[in-house]
Amino acid sequence: MSRQVEAWQLRAEFAAALSRMYGAEVPAYTTLVEVAAAVNRDHAAQSSDAERLGSLDRVTAERHGAIRVGSPRELADVADLFAAFGMYPVGFYDLRDAASPVPVVSTAFRPADADELARNPFRVFTSMLATADARFFPDELRRRVERFVDARELFDPALIAEARRIAADGGADRQRAERFVAAAVSAFALSRAPIDRGWYRELSAVSAVAADIAGVTSTHINHLTPRVLDIDELYRRMTERGITMIDAIQGPPRTAGPAVLLRQTSFRALAEPRRFRDPDGTVREDTLRVRFGEVEARGVALTRDGRARYDAVMAEPDPAAVWDRYFPGTDAEFAAQGLAYYRGGDPAKPVVYEDFLPASAAGIFRSNLDAETQAADADDTADYSMGWMASRIGHHINDPYELYEKAAQ
Repeated sequence: MSRQVEAWQLRAEFAAALSRMYGAEVPAYTTLVEVAAAVNRDHAAQSSDAERLGSLDRVTAERHGAIRVGSPRELADVADLFAAFGMYPVGFYDLRDAASPVPVVSTAFRPADADELARNPFRVFTSMLATADARFFPDELRRRVERFVDARELFDPALIAEARRIAADGGADRQRAERFVAAAVSAFALSRAPIDRGWYRELSAVSAVAADIAGVTSTHINHLTPRVLDIDELYRRMTERGITMIDAIQGPPRTAGPAVLLRQTSFRALAEPRRFRDPDGTVREDTLRVRFGEVEARGVALTRDGRARYDAVMAEPDPAAVWDRYFPGTDAEFAAQGLAYYRGGDPAKPVVYEDFLPASAAGIFRSNLDAETQAADADDTADYSMGWMASRIGHHINDPYELYEKAAQ
């Protein structure tokens, strides 16, 4: 009998296989990974505390992905699939009320346990189309979108059934594991099936993200994100290579004090060939710009008090100019004031922020689109919340603050 492949090993193999597939589909992503690895090596060589937020091996291997689905049923399938990889829903993100609104609500699937994160911290930020929000979807359009989504099948039922069995077993033998990982990866490959041009165009008028979710009969990896130790240096090197980056790095400004939460940037979404079906039935080649290459730098996780200060400083016209009015300059002061999480309260042992920032996510989505989403002047009577989402997908959604508290203790 072959040795059992545990959930964390399945997760590592899944992340690596997705990375290979995405690199083949989006070659500029491979460049991004190469530059990130070079920046990490150089930063580690120059900085004595480069590994305080994770070993060089972990940081260089680290990825997060992003996918989009259209309904609670599809999100429930995602939850069952990722549970086989030891990835569970953490947090609830509402991107509808961001400065650049996106008609989705989201959660992130990731390991919840500190030891599992250390083994392989793969995360997938997963967004679901908020069709119940009348500001984006008037009744008649909502009915047509939901009918379209209900009629499709994103995931083979046999794949989801196998995922449930593997989750219950805590792993699989080698042969079974290889089949499962390959099938899971193929579920997120970019489809070559023709897209209904009229339907896609109608949804694009609501939001390019809505079209990407409900204008096609499949899902795909929207972006895959390596982690870097110096995101400003990466931005500079990518630009030097002639790759067009978005205008800014999202999240907190660079400061002289401890890095907090999450900073993200990306290269601009590339025009990729896709096939479209015209009203007369003719299938033609065209292009779409929906997939991009994101990169992230992670800092220490903030407590609720620290997060309240962060939200306040980010509301200022120039957060960098007033940062030190809100935050101290050392980890010792962060720990003493209860602003961030440290293992055992030791300022030398920061708890890494493992989650996401809705304003940053919405900002990157927006910066890679050709048109802004405009919410209509209508009442939002939708009942989207963490509790609502948990009840619809049949999985407990973890509170990230509870997980950080546990990790600190």
